[in-house]
Amino acid sequence: MTIGQIAGFGVMVLMVGIVLWRAVLRAGNQSDTANGYERAMRVYRDQLTEIDRDLARGVIVADEAERTKLEVQRRVLELDRTARGDLGSGEAGPRMVAMGVVVLALIGGALLYFSVGLPTYRDMPLMERHAQAQDARANRPGQAELEANYAEAFPGPFDFEGRDQLEPMVQQLREALVTRPEDANGFRLLARNEVRLGNFRAAIEAQIRVVDLSGERVPVDELAYLLDLMALGTGGIVSPEQEAVIERILRSDPENPIALYYSGRLYAQTGRPDLTFRLWRRLHDVSPPDAPWLEEIRAALPELAQISGAPRYQLPPPPSPRGPSAADIEAAQDMTPEERQEMIAGMVDGMLARLANEGGNAQDWAQLLRAMGVLERREQATAILQEARTIFAADAQALALINDAARAAGLTAE
Repeated sequence: MTIGQIAGFGVMVLMVGIVLWRAVLRAGNQSDTANGYERAMRVYRDQLTEIDRDLARGVIVADEAERTKLEVQRRVLELDRTARGDLGSGEAGPRMVAMGVVVLALIGGALLYFSVGLPTYRDMPLMERHAQAQDARANRPGQAELEANYAEAFPGPFDFEGRDQLEPMVQQLREALVTRPEDANGFRLLARNEVRLGNFRAAIEAQIRVVDLSGERVPVDELAYLLDLMALGTGGIVSPEQEAVIERILRSDPENPIALYYSGRLYAQTGRPDLTFRLWRRLHDVSPPDAPWLEEIRAALPELAQISGAPRYQLPPPPSPRGPSAADIEAAQDMTPEERQEMIAGMVDGMLARLANEGGNAQDWAQLLRAMGVLERREQATAILQEARTIFAADAQALALINDAARAAGLTAE
């Protein structure tokens, strides 16, 4: 704490102490007390309503909601006892003692704030901040306006090798789907290739068709991909339409990482970094080391913790990468060719199970293809290659990596 801060702190304590002294000697006004009681009760009622809303949206878990509600209810009871005069008789002596306790608490609280708080952060009452955040969220632009703004700032087309060959094939697919409106696989393929061409609106509409064709039991992965496409079209700004997709995903899968990530972005963009911190802290702890959002949330979490009143939060170390350990590699050097082949087969089977259950990035699929080539499992590798090309059809860089691995495994790359 600097000398200037100490001086300012002393003046603040003195002024507040004078105000408290006068207030205690006056003993207050009954109507003012009643008005203060009503205002405080309104605040607590709003807090209870907001807790229920956050629980319904999946922002907080049931145990945390119950603990927070109990704390608010405890404060309500305390407020009620105070209003009924249970905390003092109104005589001067007890009031003087109470004033001294309050001043000491003020000094201690201020010292604590200077040590762990954010003195440079602009002061604003909590309810006012929440009201501003709700207003920003209610009045933010829609998907169409955000897409138009992003297209104006970053006009296409996106150039990449092979675009000239891809465009006529996508046009043929568009024309074919006019006569096949129930072809979910066709629209799924169209969405992935439209986004590759930079046609975000066309990709979104194709994926919406996939979702519609899936009916009530639409897979969460299809909704998550729609959310990704919508966010790509707005440059990462979360629109009300994206929020509706987020809510639909979280109703089916409360721990869906893509929905949690974009929920965090939504709150950060609308003035609730405290909720972003809660969501992204949870997301960080369950994310694999190759998650595309991991770098962003690791960079943001320390600052979010400070803003959210958790300055002692320590960012955990990054998740360890999956794959053979250094000990595995060292042990393989002393193996016979047969033992090494058996170890590779075991790793391949484990990787197959993980990719089937959890998915993976292009590097994982490329590694699997190369391992298949070593084991000479050509038929199985061909099926895996086709699946990988379908998954990464909209990612030219990932496809190039997959095709390089296919060539290394002795498979055709085209």
